[in-house]
Amino acid sequence: MRIPEVAAGAKILSFGHYQPANIVTNDDLAKTIETNDEWIQSRVGIKERRVAPANESEIDMAVHAGGKALAGSGLDASDIDLVIVASCTLESQIPNAAARVAHRLGIDSPGAFDVNAACAGFCYALGTASAAVRAGSARNVLVVGTEKLSQWIDWTDRATAVIFADGAGAAVVTASETPGIGPVVWGSAGDKFDAIIIKDRDSFLQQEGQTVFRWATTALHPVAKEACDRAGVDPADLAAFVPHQANLRIIEAIARKLGADNAVIARDIVLAGNTSAASIPLALSRMIERGEVQSGQLALLLGFGAGLAFAGQVVEIP
Repeated sequence: MRIPEVAAGAKILSFGHYQPANIVTNDDLAKTIETNDEWIQSRVGIKERRVAPANESEIDMAVHAGGKALAGSGLDASDIDLVIVASCTLESQIPNAAARVAHRLGIDSPGAFDVNAACAGFCYALGTASAAVRAGSARNVLVVGTEKLSQWIDWTDRATAVIFADGAGAAVVTASETPGIGPVVWGSAGDKFDAIIIKDRDSFLQQEGQTVFRWATTALHPVAKEACDRAGVDPADLAAFVPHQANLRIIEAIARKLGADNAVIARDIVLAGNTSAASIPLALSRMIERGEVQSGQLALLLGFGAGLAFAGQVVEIP
């Protein structure tokens, strides 16, 4: 048996994102459920969210975001040999999303599999992609987070209808002489599995908001600090902190405890809502597009959600 030559590190070449065109404001929701703009903003920080039409699937959104990331990478479709899709809202479980996304992007015969770690899914997939590249199992990996939460939401339930949204984000990962993706710190709190749940295929998403809020604001800042420690990075040196866009109050609480005083904090949730596994790549891709961060700077990613699963790593911004 011959051990393949392994890469010293892995890095992100590019990001891409996609959001549906349809904007749903808080005032729009107030027409059908008992709520208002002030109530929603004061509790979760959201002003509006994007909702895909019935004829636009999570696969469609993944193809848009993945195509944009691939175009920005400078690689051809033929250069990609592994596709990983993170999602917890697939309408159909078989066949997997990754093979369908790869086919539509013209990526021929790649390894292809899905990851379901809910809102932590992109960080799980990114960690797996980095490990595959460094082990010599893949050369270039397309990682996509895509969600159509609107098809799993009861739009008469104020607790969930005001929070969740649709979208996709993607990144291309390749080998690097120096590490551009830090060690992933991941774990789960399975004793709280029922805090965010879809009971069966005929049910809608249900969430115990206070349970999730308490857990996220007390248990996750040590995870964020450990990800920095493992990467050998002082939080004060971070250019960006990009947590899962769950709730603006959660984001700001973790950021305060982390001590990343010089970092730009992603607050994509205000205009995008909670897009689960898509939220981190979508938010960072938009930050890059707006020029809020620069190539070569460091960002801390922190995903957390149903499971309850969590994961985080420091990455170099492409």
